[in-house]
Amino acid sequence: MGYTRAELESHRDGSVPDLVGPGLRLLFVGINPSLWTAATGTHFSHPGNRFYPALRLAGILEREIDRAAGMTEDDRTYVVGRGVGITNLVNRATIRADELDADELRAGSRRLTAFVARYRPAVVAVAGVTAYRQAFGRPKARAGEQPERLEGARLWVVPNPSGLNAHETTASLGAAYAEPARAAGLLG
Repeated sequence: MGYTRAELESHRDGSVPDLVGPGLRLLFVGINPSLWTAATGTHFSHPGNRFYPALRLAGILEREIDRAAGMTEDDRTYVVGRGVGITNLVNRATIRADELDADELRAGSRRLTAFVARYRPAVVAVAGVTAYRQAFGRPKARAGEQPERLEGARLWVVPNPSGLNAHETTASLGAAYAEPARAAGLLG
C-alpha cells in the first residue's frame, strides 16, 4: 500500500481518532499524527515506523499490526482489549513533528491531562523526550519513569518509534516500552 505525495498532502492538518476503551491500563501518547497516520486513521502508522513491531517484541501485543495499511476494526478491538490505548499530544497531522510550535505542545499537555483525568489509565507513556520537555515545561526531563504523576497515573517518557529516531532499534524500543507495560500490569 502506498500514497502519492498529493494524497498524503490532502491529510495535512487532519486528525486521528483516539484509540481508547474500557479497561485502559497503558496509554501511549504520540507527538502528533504523520500524514500517513492521518491517511490510514491509525496511530503510528507508516511502513518505517517501529511502534507495532516493538510492542510485539515487548510482549504487549501478541500479533502483527500492519503498520503500512493501518488497523482493521478487529485490530482496534484487540489492542483495546489488551488494555492499551493511544492518543497524541497534538492531534494535527504534519509531515514532521518539528512543524509544531511550543504553544501547540503546551496546549497538548493540557489536552492530555484532561484525557488522562477522563479515562484513568494506570500508566501513561509519552513517546518523545524533546516533545515532553516542551509540552510539560520540564527542560531537564530524561527518558524513563518521571517523578511526578499525571492525574494519578504513573508517567513514563519513552523513545519515539519514528524511523527519524535512528539511534533506537526495534529491540531497544521494545525494552523501553516493556517498562511501563510491566508497571501497568500488562506483562509479568
